[in-house]
Parts: sequence; C-alpha cells; structure tokens
Amino acid sequence: MPTGCTFNGFPKESVEFYRELARNNNKEWFSAHKSRFEEYVMGPARDFVYEMGKRLREIAPDIVADPRVNKSIFRPYRDTRFSKDKSPYKTHLGIFLWTGTLAKMDCPGYYFHLEPPIVMLGVGNHCFSKPLLQMYRDSVVDPILGPALAKAVRSVRKEGDYEIGVKHYKMIPRGYDKEHENAEFLLFSGLTAAHTAEIPTELYSKELLDYAFKRFELMSPIQKWLSRMIGEMSP
Repeated sequence: MPTGCTFNGFPKESVEFYRELARNNNKEWFSAHKSRFEEYVMGPARDFVYEMGKRLREIAPDIVADPRVNKSIFRPYRDTRFSKDKSPYKTHLGIFLWTGTLAKMDCPGYYFHLEPPIVMLGVGNHCFSKPLLQMYRDSVVDPILGPALAKAVRSVRKEGDYEIGVKHYKMIPRGYDKEHENAEFLLFSGLTAAHTAEIPTELYSKELLDYAFKRFELMSPIQKWLSRMIGEMSP
C-alpha cells in the first residue's frame, strides 16, 4: 500500500452495490458488476485498512493491518459446503485487524462490518478454537484474570449500547463452579463487544475513521483482556 494512501469514506455506490447483490446473488450478476465491486468496495476497503491500522496503533501497537483479500479484508465468496443456502456471495463487507502471533482467527482483533442498512463495529474473538476455549474458561475463574475480565466488561457496558457476547452454551461446563461470580462468562463460546447502528453519515467521508476509532477505543478493554489472557496463559 503506498505511503501516501488516504481514505475518503465509502461512496454511496458501495451501499447500493450490496443492496443490489442481496437481490441478485448469483455468479452472472456478480461477474457483470465486478468492476463496481473493485472500484466502490475494494478500493475504499483497502484505504480503510491502511488508515485504520495507523490509528489503531495508538492503542494496539502490534496491530496487523494487511489490506489484502483473505488477510484484513474477508473474501466475498461464501462457504456453502455445509449450508442450505447456496447463494455464492456475502452480502456484506467484513474487515478485520488483529493483534498477536497466533493464526489470524485465533487472535483477538477489531472488526468492521457493512451490511446495508447497518454498520457494525466489534472487538475480540468471535469463536474460540478448542485450545483457546479451554484457556479462556480457566482464565474466567483465575484469581487475577477473572476479576480483570469482570472489570473490562463493566468498563465497556457503562459506555453505552455495547453488546457483550458470545453467549452460546446452556450449561456451565463440567468441572467449573456454577456459583462462581464469573459463571455467566463460562457460557460463552467467544468473547466480543459490538456496536450496531444504522449506516451513519460518516460512512461516506474520512470521518468514518474517527467514528470507528472512538468506538473501538471504548470497547478496547475486552480486546486488551484477551491479549493479556493469551500472553499469560499460553504454554
């Protein structure tokens, strides 16, 4: 990415592209409109990754911001192997900037999601791998990391309409105290904070960087706790 790269927002054509794709989710339509995808979605997405990476280094010096498909920009194709819905394309743009040296999806990070009519911003790790899930559960009840997690969650919740997830399990896992003060977090399959809103006017200008960074910063206690967990609990 050139050092002189600048981000000027996503054009309204990017939103229209996804609205039309939702109505025409097939290879023929996508192929005919691929130039629109490249110009109105991928071009701004690469610029966003580059500029957001620079901003996030203020709070996450080791952030990985790689403006390539299958790196920070998720590929547009859906994995339909195990899905009844065989539509081939994602009707959203997903961007992920992460911290740490594990495999990308094992690392906690900062996520941007555009899916008309909403924009979602999130932090954390959406789905723990099996080794990370065990590490997480032990951290939830750890005498030091456990209270630090509760403090991080309280810090994010008090800032406004931020959803803490991902609650998935119905029962406390075997071997853990159902009466533990952090028991609710033992039902989670991942740990995230998220903010969802209708598409803001900032999407269409460079002000999106401030809009996203402000919310990423408010949610960052969750991100920082996960980074600490991995650093302290890894073998």
